[in-house]
Amino acid sequence: MNAPDADRPQGGSVDSRPRLHPWSRYVALGDSFTEGVGDPEPRSPGGLRGWADRVAEELSVGHEDFAYANLAVRGLLLRQILDEQVGPALALQPDLITLNAGGNDLIFRRSDPDKLAVRMDAGVELLASTGATVVLFTGPDWGATPVLGQVRGRVAIFNENLRTIAARHDAVIADLWALRQLTNPLMWDPDRLHFSPLGQHTIAMMVLDTLNVPHTLQPMTPKELPERSWREARADDLIWAREHLVPWVLQRIKQRISEEERHAKRPDPGPVFGARMPPGTFIGNTPHT
Repeated sequence: MNAPDADRPQGGSVDSRPRLHPWSRYVALGDSFTEGVGDPEPRSPGGLRGWADRVAEELSVGHEDFAYANLAVRGLLLRQILDEQVGPALALQPDLITLNAGGNDLIFRRSDPDKLAVRMDAGVELLASTGATVVLFTGPDWGATPVLGQVRGRVAIFNENLRTIAARHDAVIADLWALRQLTNPLMWDPDRLHFSPLGQHTIAMMVLDTLNVPHTLQPMTPKELPERSWREARADDLIWAREHLVPWVLQRIKQRISEEERHAKRPDPGPVFGARMPPGTFIGNTPHT
């Protein structure tokens, strides 16, 4: 989708600064993919960064009033995402919405992709009726992954349904299936279900390119964090795997995620860089304060 031309100021003066995109309020909906599982960052809400944060970081550049909320909750099925997140998202009055849902249904429930598409179509229709730009994600190609490769056919069918839904409601497709860089094992978390920091970075680049937004992200080069924080994040990997990843996998197997355990990552829209994450931390290839 092409961003509209920069607004021309009223009067005789002309602002030479380009308006890089038209959005001022971004809300992300989804499950662990959108929450950012696989991309630990202690200073981010929930201890995770992820592709959505990375996209929001770039979208906030040059937009002082830009606000970002992330309602994603790991482990949710498509119905739960639509039932629990669409209403709160609409209440935030976003002009940009990303929605990823259905992966847990296809992998853990072996759900019918056509029936999932019927639910998704109704949800996207509601979101698109607000006039917001809606971005949908196809599923990635797990064909080379043991066990997960068994769901490849259902994912492919669901992806084609998503393309039809996007065409019906003038939504945008962010195509993970076509993002062949994701065949590189470095793009994946060791659990092979979620994406590594490099994978999250690569997906963020794809989303920004899909939206035709200029950005500073470079292929295969995630923006670095301050040295101390990066070492702390690496040291926390084993703790994260023990305390978060393993329980998550067990919960998915047993399908026992209770209402009390569901917490949106960033339920309230606000500046991308909060008090503990000063502006400029992730802008440019070299971190600075």
